[in-house]
Amino acid sequence: MGEIVFTHFAHEQLVAGVHAIAEAVAEWSPTLLVGVGRGGLTPAVYLSHRIGLPLVSIDHSTRIAQFGEALVAVLAQRTRDGERLLFVEDINDSGKTIGELRAALAAQGAVAGQVRFAVLLDNVRSSQRIDYGAQTIDRAVQKDWFVFPWEAMAPQTSLDKDAREVPDRLA
Repeated sequence: MGEIVFTHFAHEQLVAGVHAIAEAVAEWSPTLLVGVGRGGLTPAVYLSHRIGLPLVSIDHSTRIAQFGEALVAVLAQRTRDGERLLFVEDINDSGKTIGELRAALAAQGAVAGQVRFAVLLDNVRSSQRIDYGAQTIDRAVQKDWFVFPWEAMAPQTSLDKDAREVPDRLA
């Protein structure tokens, strides 16, 4: 892999993205927001304030059962009880996280029609489709590593490491 191009996702883009998602989801009227840790937590908090809905968080990626698997079962039950859950992420890049969440929810008997996903950035080449996206990118064209405002707090070495985790994404 060559040199990584880091593109900062500005706070103004975050705010504009949250407004766009809020307008798009209004017709569906979710009843609960689910911020996906770690990248989806900040946009989910903003969206929670913007549309006045409660927010819970989940972190399926850490593989700590109490923060992922156990909550998936609770969330799946809530869909069976008629709630509409909007999962919020920062980016749908490869689709791995969203795919794992969908599979985990399905395994717990979630009602698929009661679950939707929203992201700030959606890669059109992702293995997963989302329901609401503020901006789209095409990884075949744009290889930049996006640095969201909350990630900008990390040392450059951490950003480099994160960007190189999946070399195919940026190649």
